[in-house]
Amino acid sequence: MKAYFITATDTDAGKTFVTTQLLKSWNQYGYKTMGFKPVASGCQRTNEGLYNDDALKISAAASVSLPYEMINPYAFEPAIAPHIAAAQVGVTINIQTIANGILQQQEQVDRLVVEGVGGWLVPLNEQQTVADLAVLLNFSVILVVNLRLGCINQALLSAQAIELTGMKIAGWIANNAVPEEQNLMTHQAENIDSLKARLKAPLLGVLPYFAIPEVNNGLEFIDFVDMEKCCC
Repeated sequence: MKAYFITATDTDAGKTFVTTQLLKSWNQYGYKTMGFKPVASGCQRTNEGLYNDDALKISAAASVSLPYEMINPYAFEPAIAPHIAAAQVGVTINIQTIANGILQQQEQVDRLVVEGVGGWLVPLNEQQTVADLAVLLNFSVILVVNLRLGCINQALLSAQAIELTGMKIAGWIANNAVPEEQNLMTHQAENIDSLKARLKAPLLGVLPYFAIPEVNNGLEFIDFVDMEKCCC
């Protein structure tokens, strides 16, 4: 069984798209797959409760079905930092509970992926962050870099923070999260080369902008073989 934790340089960087593409790729190889989005803000209220669109996409992409509350145990309606959203409704996010729930499922599948919320150091409660959850799980990390102005600094700081926790970075993926005409960053190739020269982990792929990600296929742009070579 191989497992990965997906984080990013910032919010809306493309973590969910990368997560679903991983699951779809593994499914094509006949692996049993499972995906989790344990903490989510910006959920929609339904008759059955709060549901998050990203968590639903991950659920649909996995080959093993789980009850929604197992995939996304902490769902909050406002699209704000999760620890603030949790405090507003009198909830404390328990990362040990999250980790236990995920680890109990890992023997059922060949490949497992967990998507974080926001970036690496987003608070989950008053003392702990996304990084603390990732450390409990101890899965190899994939860093999604949002190709935008300032991404070099964001990516290098994120990678440094990941490495300081002792976690292994399986690789990083450069993602065009916004259309070219809205992106203030110029000289994209040079920026990517700068990151390749400075990040220890391999570049696993460069994703173009997809106007409707859920109906597009990014598999051809990601080197899954190289990623799994780096995964312990």
